Amino acid sequence: MKISKLKFSRSLTESPLSRYFSFSALYIAQGIPEGILFFAMPAWLAMNGKSATEIAAFIGVILIPWSFKLVVAPLMDRFTILSMGRKRPWVIFGQLGLILSFLSIGFVPDPLNNISGLMVVGFCISFFGAFQDVATDGMAVDVIPDDEKARANGLMWGTKIIGTSLSLLAGTYLINSLGFTTAISLLSIAVAIIMIVPIYFTERPGEKIMPWSKGEANLESKESQLRSWSEILKSLYRVTKLRSSLIFIVISFIGGILFGLMDTILPIFTIQELNWTNTEFSELFSIINIVAGIFGMLVGGYLVDYFGNIKMLTIYLGLTTVIITAFAFATGFWTSVVFICGFIFSYYVLYIFLTIAVFAAGMNLCWKTVAATQFTLYMALSNMGRALGSALVGVLKENFSWEYVFIFAATIPLLMGIMVQFINFKSHKAKVDSFKVLDHTLVAPHVIDD
Repeated sequence: MKISKLKFSRSLTESPLSRYFSFSALYIAQGIPEGILFFAMPAWLAMNGKSATEIAAFIGVILIPWSFKLVVAPLMDRFTILSMGRKRPWVIFGQLGLILSFLSIGFVPDPLNNISGLMVVGFCISFFGAFQDVATDGMAVDVIPDDEKARANGLMWGTKIIGTSLSLLAGTYLINSLGFTTAISLLSIAVAIIMIVPIYFTERPGEKIMPWSKGEANLESKESQLRSWSEILKSLYRVTKLRSSLIFIVISFIGGILFGLMDTILPIFTIQELNWTNTEFSELFSIINIVAGIFGMLVGGYLVDYFGNIKMLTIYLGLTTVIITAFAFATGFWTSVVFICGFIFSYYVLYIFLTIAVFAAGMNLCWKTVAATQFTLYMALSNMGRALGSALVGVLKENFSWEYVFIFAATIPLLMGIMVQFINFKSHKAKVDSFKVLDHTLVAPHVIDD
């Protein structure tokens, strides 16, 4: 039966509108703590005289849990309360942990002089943020049809960037006006409200809302649930050893280095080198990212669908190389606010479009049998690269001037652009389609049906 795209359904598989709304809300929930952890707090620390090495160490530590996604994903594929859906129980658990850990960061004593305490609590927030992200992505792979994936990625990343930007803007204002503890407590309320979404919507018709509710496991979920550890590992190895997948693994890692570098460089550079305040940086960053996020939501996915993934990745990576290189050599214009704003805007528009294209490429390389785990492998390696990129800022800045730091950053998208040319989606898909799915050899699934 065809369900109208203009109608909400409590079941995600029955309504595109429900899917777009739910996944956008869940990505906003990820964006709020990220805006505080990765942008507002580094800017606040820089404003209060903390060194680039201390700030880079803080960001490096809070990025580490995002590399744990590779361990968490197979666990979610293997175990679940199937009567509530394949991934939805994990989404609810991750969201609850995210709420509690985010609230706890506001109670770190003397945060300006307690970087270690901030690191510990920030690590916990990142862990549950990564946990929720794995579950959300796994649910997206399960319930979003192939012809909606690029558009859904555009909406998801657009709303996440908007959530990140708004939380940065509001967080900076609240920290400066009301203090650190009160600011974080207020923002935790917004994350808690979004908890309603995974509780209200189910993956498929007839599933339970909560373990004690009426309902049962959907037949489609039972048939697609992975049934043994050995099958998960064998299938994952089989698809990731293909050439295009191996190339994409390297691209994901070095792309993460680029993103980690730039996200850490910009607040330190603008505040400590250009003498901006943390309020000025957060306001500019938020406005730019909201606009860039809207662009990503409206056209990011469609451009990939229309022109093709390889072509758009090549264009985005080439433009990123050009603008960072030009900025590195244009030191005479660094005193111009308009020039700095133009550079940051150009970079973040390309960042969002590039992220959407990379995510779509990763999903296209996934084999449905282990899609959630395989996709998480790509993202975990990207986040390992982010942690390394953030940590490199302190080392680079201690040994080189800002010009050479930006030149180093510009070489990364150039290398990625060269590697992208060796990915062949058609050849990869043909090989994946030739794999034999031996469902009849698998043992009974170890899941909780009731």
